[in-house]
Parts: sequence; structure tokens; C-alpha cells
Amino acid sequence: MELLKEIANFSGKSGLYRILKPGRGGVIVESLDEKREKQMIGASARVSVLKDISIFMQDEEKATPLGDVFASIHEKYQDNKPDAKTLSDYQLVDFMSGVLPGYDTEKVYLSDIRKIINWYNILTKYAPEVFEKSSEEQPATESSEQPAEESK
Repeated sequence: MELLKEIANFSGKSGLYRILKPGRGGVIVESLDEKREKQMIGASARVSVLKDISIFMQDEEKATPLGDVFASIHEKYQDNKPDAKTLSDYQLVDFMSGVLPGYDTEKVYLSDIRKIINWYNILTKYAPEVFEKSSEEQPATESSEQPAEESK
């Protein structure tokens, strides 16, 4: 989920954007959709980088990173993507409780849950590499065996 630091949402714009590079007047981004349009987003825009977003938990001292929520959704739903448009309010609450038990139902609104589902669907379609396990996350089997063989 380290790639979430390259993906952002901008206030007033729908969808997600991959941050390409900083420019003089802001940042150059590419939309995560069929068009893959590149554009300059001004320095005054409110930027939410997905890596920095957390979900409130009932335990007020804790928050769960959005990347962990996406991983939980991916583990539970895989190819059966949920559709926020077809889910009722009760189904949205059940969905969120299923992927993140103990989330704060008073601070996490239904619109937030819809946004999480929509973002997840965008990421699985246009940036599936976000869900691939990196070499750091996978258990090392060969590398731990090699030093033992060399010492013989």
C-alpha cells in the first residue's frame, strides 16, 4: 500500500489522481480513469493524499489508515466489487462493520463509506498495482536460507 502516497483526491474534483511531479504553480497529476488526462492542480487546492487518510475508531485514541481498510476490502471481496450506488444506508453500515469492526459510526458518515467504496473500485480498476504485495511484505524464504548454506 506504499503506492497510496502517489494517489490523491482534490477538493472540488471527483475521482482520484496520480501525482506525477511538482510544477511551478502546483502539482502535475494524471486522472485515474479511461482518459488519463494530465493537468496542473494549483497550489491553493486542498489535497488529500490517500496514504495520509485514516478512519476514526470507537477507541478515540486510535485511527486506522485507509490503506489497511482497502486491504481488508480487497481480502474480503477480491473480484466481487461492492457498488456504493446500489447499497442502502443499512448495507453501507454492514459493509463498513464487516471490513473495519469498531469504526466510529458517529464520525464516519455514510458519504465517507460511499467515497471509500468508490475509491477502492477506482484503484482496483486503474491502479491494481496498489494491492500487489511488495517484497518487504512477503515472507523471505530463500534469502534466510542462503546465509546458512554459505557458512557450511
